[in-house]
Amino acid sequence: MQVAIASGKGGTGKTTLSVNLSYYLAREFTRDGQKVLLADLDVEEPNSGIFLNGDVTHKEIKYRLVPKWDESLCTLCKRCANICQYNALAFIGISVVIFPELCHSCYLCSDFCPENALPMVRHRMGELIKYKINDSFDFVESRLDIGVEQATPLIKESKKFIEKSKNQYKTIILDSPPGTSCPVIEAVKDVDLVILVTEPTPFGLYDLKLAVDTMRELNKKFAVVINKYGIGNNDIDNYCKDNDIQIIGKIPHMQTAASLYSGGKILIDKIPEIQKEISTIANNLQNIIIKS
Repeated sequence: MQVAIASGKGGTGKTTLSVNLSYYLAREFTRDGQKVLLADLDVEEPNSGIFLNGDVTHKEIKYRLVPKWDESLCTLCKRCANICQYNALAFIGISVVIFPELCHSCYLCSDFCPENALPMVRHRMGELIKYKINDSFDFVESRLDIGVEQATPLIKESKKFIEKSKNQYKTIILDSPPGTSCPVIEAVKDVDLVILVTEPTPFGLYDLKLAVDTMRELNKKFAVVINKYGIGNNDIDNYCKDNDIQIIGKIPHMQTAASLYSGGKILIDKIPEIQKEISTIANNLQNIIIKS
């Protein structure tokens, strides 16, 4: 089963839940060679690896395809610039200028060029590294290169990499980007379940509603985990009850947790209350899997 952990906003605790839940599942819910995979798809600022120590087992550069202008073939018909929906090509004098960071690799300019003057070539966007944490736990981290603006292509390529080896794993956890934009949709679109992490604050409720609307538009099965439980009011509990949304866990707000998190520590190893709640979330997750 593939589970994406997402949120309507940053800072709610996606990585806290992703790391601790994956670690717990690998320790308590695997046997006879079964394994868990955690993949950090928040490629603009991946930080799950801060909490995990492992050995590198695979590393590769990731590329996407962008057009390259062949001046010798071009007749300056301007067809490419006119059909590009993303303004990734422009005519300046008698030259075609390509802006790789605006290009969405749709091939339209290349395919419709009558002179084949815009062949698609590889353009580096980031790297992917796979780690072995222990015999039952693997970790994949994808990181966008500095200056690269589009996260979605790297997330897409990372999911292709995961797909090739998915049969090795009992559970795959995807630490998704925050928000409700294209990177999130790419991360969650093929998963079996989305866990939406929120916090009991007015901002948390507002952004949870956006995330819920997005999941329903995508027709994705989802559930909610409330992190930092106890710092606010019961508005999120009431919202979920009124909208028939399952809350599968409530991680308590504790200053000790914040201190350990800032030091890159696994919380379930240090705080019994959080281990108990992660256990509850894991059991609820297994029940959802069984019912599926």
